[in-house]
Amino acid sequence: MTLLRKLAGETAIYGTSYILSRVLHYLLFTFYLTRVFQDAKDQYGIYRDLYFYVAIVLVLLTFRMETTYFRYAKEDKPAVTMMSFSFLSGVGGLFLLFLWLFRSDVAAWLQYDGMTMHLMLLGGVLFVDTLSAVPFASLRQQNRPWRFLSLKLGAIVLNVIFVLFFLEALPVLAKSGGIWQRMLEAHDRLYYIFMGNLLASAIVFILLLPLMRNQSWRWDFGFFKKMLAYSWPLVIVAIAGVINQSSAITFQKLILPNDLTTNLAEGGVYTAAASIAILLNLFTIAFNFAAEPFFFAHKEREDARQIYADVALVFTIVGSVMMLAILAYLDLVQLLLGKNFRAGLQVVPILLLSYLLLGVYYNFSAWYKLADKTLWGAWIAIGGAVITIVGNIILIPKMSVMGSAWTALICYVFMCATSYAQGQKHFPIPYKVLRILGWMAGAFVFYALMEWSRRMVGERIWLNLSINTVLILIYGFLIYRLEKSLILQLIRKK
Repeated sequence: MTLLRKLAGETAIYGTSYILSRVLHYLLFTFYLTRVFQDAKDQYGIYRDLYFYVAIVLVLLTFRMETTYFRYAKEDKPAVTMMSFSFLSGVGGLFLLFLWLFRSDVAAWLQYDGMTMHLMLLGGVLFVDTLSAVPFASLRQQNRPWRFLSLKLGAIVLNVIFVLFFLEALPVLAKSGGIWQRMLEAHDRLYYIFMGNLLASAIVFILLLPLMRNQSWRWDFGFFKKMLAYSWPLVIVAIAGVINQSSAITFQKLILPNDLTTNLAEGGVYTAAASIAILLNLFTIAFNFAAEPFFFAHKEREDARQIYADVALVFTIVGSVMMLAILAYLDLVQLLLGKNFRAGLQVVPILLLSYLLLGVYYNFSAWYKLADKTLWGAWIAIGGAVITIVGNIILIPKMSVMGSAWTALICYVFMCATSYAQGQKHFPIPYKVLRILGWMAGAFVFYALMEWSRRMVGERIWLNLSINTVLILIYGFLIYRLEKSLILQLIRKK
């Protein structure tokens, strides 16, 4: 099997699990919830804000043990598995206890007084997902993508089923009175959305438990200290990544000049529009799922660095096509959002380019993991997070929610450039930078042509879509003519 086919195959399987699960998640939590909260946009804003904090805490609790697992599993796999699992179990348990003891203080700090039970449900989700991190990493390391696919997809399917039951079936059942009516009246819709997440995560964790059988409980504190030294910079990288990708709603809640409810409503509209750009991010993260173990597995090859460079270029080409396609059919894609959430579409082109650059950064950042220089990754990520924080503080008062979009773009430009520059010093990889930049710029040249043609022909949607389709085909033809040799070379490489 060729290397490109192997990576493409694993990307397809891991990508299928991720993309299918995220599509279901997208349909429920973007398409569906933007309609459920059509007249309560602040509730959608609260939902997105709380899941930002969930993402931050999950990084802290899992301590990036999945990446550390890939790095050290081949050295002493049984010990690595159980040391990682028991460490995360202890950390997760302490967190849940802390949240229970200080739940009222945490709710007040978040400005969500009266939502302590909501926070405990999310705490349960965090605890269970923390315990699931090592078993899922074990599946990836063992090259068992189909099991990974079924469990990841199953988690989302269960989540969808539970949420639809609570939000759609329960009100119907409540008409008969009794326990169903008491359940409906006891809690609001957000509570039941979080409850659905907890139930789905718990069931999937139970299904993962057999992977922990027959594992060695031997502890090697010296070896585990080595693992922690490798992983803690990655924690900083991951926290910064969450801040860069998901913190906009929180800054908008705090900085926009209106009352809390109005700020959350405006932030909800922004995050709904940003969800369209996240369609490109699905591909980026699916690629990262497969690429991380792939890069480690082939680091000893003589031509490994050339392969990494070629993969980065191919990623950029595919990502640029996807970006252009989303922009070309934005008139149709926007229908995924509830009608009252379509006012923020002006942020989509900026955020699409930002997420494409994020994918390029994933390629450019492989060097510090392969060279065991993860501290560099932490410094770059800290720089990006600082730009995100300062940029939002400065630009939101001047540009409203558009300030968050421009901040994201500035952040990822910085991270790409810095990671590339440092990588060339410490672990040189011959990336084809001009071609990478050229295909990204080319995509926006074709997008500019699409916008120009729209102004020429007016708002005749089907004519615009037809013209955009022709332009995409021309862009694809140019890729074929100019990159044909690279594609054939990678396909033939063993």
